[in-house]
Amino acid sequence: MPTIAIQRGEMSAGAARNVAIDFTDKLDTGELLTGTPTITEVTTSDLTLSNKAVSTASLTILGETVAIGKAVQFKVSAGSGLLGQYTVRITVSTDATPAQTFVDDYVLDIR
Repeated sequence: MPTIAIQRGEMSAGAARNVAIDFTDKLDTGELLTGTPTITEVTTSDLTLSNKAVSTASLTILGETVAIGKAVQFKVSAGSGLLGQYTVRITVSTDATPAQTFVDDYVLDIR
């Protein structure tokens, strides 16, 4: 069962937003995210999800610096008629041996 990401997004209908989700607290010491994450909308296919990647630069998320390889980034676009709450599922693997896989849900409110 997926966990709910601490980050929660808000955007206007017709907008596009860059999203970054921090996985630092789930990673073991020295462990990094790897590969291309799978990012899908859970209940509809209304949103456009693109630019799915593990971070390649340090980022500031919720006021904290997040190191390279410890966050997932993507772009979400919402059509002009979309309103409501959407859930986006993020599945990403790590470079641990054996590899771990994390599944988190990101909640997005479109107003």
